[in-house]
Amino acid sequence: MAGSSHARLLGPASDCRSCPDLAVAGRFRGHSYSRFTHEAKSVKATVASYALSSSRIFKFPPNFVRQLSTKARRNCSNIGVAQVVAASWSNNSSPFQSAAAASANAVDAAAAAAVPATSDAAALEGSVGTESLKVEEGLGDSRTSVFDCDGSVAIHAGERFGRGRVDDAITTPVVNTSAYFFKKTADLLDFKEKRAVSFEYGRYGNPTTIVAEEKISALEGAESTLIVASGMCASTMMLLALVPAGGHIVTTTDCYRKTRIFIETILPKMGITATTIDPADMNALEVALKENNVSLFFTESPTNPFLRCVDIKLVSEMCHRHGALVCIDGTFATPLNQKALSLGADLVLHSATKYIGGHNDVLAGCVSGSLKLVSEIRNLHHVIGGALNPNAAYLIIRGMKTLHLRVQQQNSSALRMAKLLEAHPKIKCVYYPGLPSHPEHNLAKRQMTGFGGVVSFEVDGDITTTIKFIDSLKIPYIAPSFGGCESIIDQPAIMSYWDLNQTERLKYGIKDNLVRFSIGIEDFEDLKADILQALDAI
Repeated sequence: MAGSSHARLLGPASDCRSCPDLAVAGRFRGHSYSRFTHEAKSVKATVASYALSSSRIFKFPPNFVRQLSTKARRNCSNIGVAQVVAASWSNNSSPFQSAAAASANAVDAAAAAAVPATSDAAALEGSVGTESLKVEEGLGDSRTSVFDCDGSVAIHAGERFGRGRVDDAITTPVVNTSAYFFKKTADLLDFKEKRAVSFEYGRYGNPTTIVAEEKISALEGAESTLIVASGMCASTMMLLALVPAGGHIVTTTDCYRKTRIFIETILPKMGITATTIDPADMNALEVALKENNVSLFFTESPTNPFLRCVDIKLVSEMCHRHGALVCIDGTFATPLNQKALSLGADLVLHSATKYIGGHNDVLAGCVSGSLKLVSEIRNLHHVIGGALNPNAAYLIIRGMKTLHLRVQQQNSSALRMAKLLEAHPKIKCVYYPGLPSHPEHNLAKRQMTGFGGVVSFEVDGDITTTIKFIDSLKIPYIAPSFGGCESIIDQPAIMSYWDLNQTERLKYGIKDNLVRFSIGIEDFEDLKADILQALDAI
């Protein structure tokens, strides 16, 4: 293989090894490809030349040969290869060239000394560019001949004429691209006329994102899933796609405030009206279905922040009799604790930012259901946007690998915390579906396998007392959101409703002493001790 192939394939020298000797290579790097175009150098020859010319520029790490074994050399960040390439990038004025030329007759001996004659060492010669990178072999002799400038080579080498597919990596690769190309116009026409498939454009799909969607579909038992940039993006997209202009929806009194704002202020601009009912009031639902041409019933279960539960099976039966769809926001439940689709819902929605991502480091939302319904939402998504970045999709995939472990811990800790708080004299009441005192406790036991990691409660005191309690805590962060590894606590009156006066807040049941506590995966005994010392402080 030509020496230029090595350089063009792997790029400039890596500076990740903090060796001052390597800095010398950078000062003499000239990026001159013409020097290598007609000089075919094997990796073995390159190793030998520069091992002789300067020990300051090329140093073999102890495990160099192993690093270049059949498996390791598939990793393009391999430090051994990077150092070989660092040496080969010196320009014509490099002082190392003359040393290399003077040592030409000693190349084979030097290579033999530098690289032991093992099976891995035998694979070293000419190894770069083979197997998963085989498509790049001979690059300097043919494919880059269309380029006269290093700038063009830097842009296209290793990519423009095909690349190896990393299909033996354990983790899903992140595909950072905004568009997908067609090799020729005939391929484009095949795609346009539906004889071939392609994502075509980044807003329409991404290989990394598809993996996240398929994982969520598998958990929910859904035909299809659309994952988007946030939970609110999923909610609003779903409502806009499935509720026609002039349509009517039914929702519940207790829900995420931004969802309520969208329903009350944005949807009316399209002539869409809404009926709001108590989560347990099935008579009110029946009246709403009879008196209105209801397109959709949409609520959370459990709800935010009082963790009310909706009888998903009953609601679905009632709505379907009247031709209405049912969408359940299952964010507080997670796909592990509750299977809304199997209970009869048409769609289930999540803010994947919460438990699904699970690490407080990514925003995402998803909606799952039948292929027909999800496709309708997806088509609107292709127009409006809100695509999930593939790096964020990777974080969702990563987070889901520990979802069951996290949720098990959070279910257990939250139930124990709810019982602890309910028995404490400085707590007025606790809202948690796992407690017999919860109004939908029996329903929750029927349709959930776990009760989630969020506990809401009221401190026996006013807003000042509640603030003192929260400020006395050492472990939980005062922040919005929930479902992550770290515990989070907030006063909804301040965090979510502070723009309203006290009377307006009370219309939604939001008292000044209400606290929402998202249990993380810390040890329960640590959380217990922290809560008790904070209660002792008030």
